[in-house]
Amino acid sequence: MKKTNTKLNKSITSILVASLLSIAFTGCGDKTPEPQLTKLDERCHIDSVLAPEWVCGNSKIEGTMTAVGSAQFSKLWEGFSRREAISNSRSNLAHQIKTVVKDKVETFTRSTGIGEAEVADKVSTQVSKQVAKVTLNGSKQMKYWQSPKTKDIYVLIGVAQSSINDVVKKQVLSSYKNDDSLWQQFQSKHALENLEKEFPTN
Repeated sequence: MKKTNTKLNKSITSILVASLLSIAFTGCGDKTPEPQLTKLDERCHIDSVLAPEWVCGNSKIEGTMTAVGSAQFSKLWEGFSRREAISNSRSNLAHQIKTVVKDKVETFTRSTGIGEAEVADKVSTQVSKQVAKVTLNGSKQMKYWQSPKTKDIYVLIGVAQSSINDVVKKQVLSSYKNDDSLWQQFQSKHALENLEKEFPTN
């Protein structure tokens, strides 16, 4: 009889332990697993290949306005592709210069209070076009990269901001000097000092 009781007690104990373990595991299973955060790779990638940051336009060179251009690799010769990439980067730089200079010159012209709003628009448009043409002559290739996967060529060209500012000042002055009335107002309002501050060349 004692043996039977002992076996019965062991059986009951085993059942209780199994039940507790089952409850414990069930409780753990009910918990929603925490989502795993995936860290984004924000580095520059071209065609799934890691590339220099400047290729994606993510880097800046102090005191220099830059632009990136690219070209597919030509079967003719590498020099052909390189010249095409440089041409594209110069075109991108010209567009960038026009946009930035036009906005800055228009803001400056409006701040002087000289003439109507159309004067500011006319001056800024003329200056931005001329500046883009002149300053591109002083641009130079600064960096070069070729994709190891596609062989496509990427070129970074730049021009010194001081060179751009110098041409801007000359063109702004020239625009006002073409109209005696506007030039007199320009001088009377001491706009030249503000022009120097807005477009420093030192």
